[in-house]
Amino acid sequence: MQFVVTVMDYTDPDALDRRMQNREAHIASIHQLIADGHFLSGGAILNDDGKMIGSTLHMEFPDRESLENCLNSDPYIAGKVWAQFDIKTVKLVPVK
Repeated sequence: MQFVVTVMDYTDPDALDRRMQNREAHIASIHQLIADGHFLSGGAILNDDGKMIGSTLHMEFPDRESLENCLNSDPYIAGKVWAQFDIKTVKLVPVK
């Protein structure tokens, strides 16, 4: 199943600092998800000033539970970066 995940960061004054502190570990986890065939595309959501305030992810997993387990193990969860999730099942256009 394919999913689009929209995640907004916490909005407190230290949120961007926490994002940057956890970014290297988060990107490393994304590279592993790419290698495993789960991460299809994604990136940061920016505010009008160009600062990162959230993320969008196109993911593929056998079911929603597997996706949620993956998301809950992301460094951005442990690092208190991501606050609100919106998950929708989608059918993406193949880009191969």
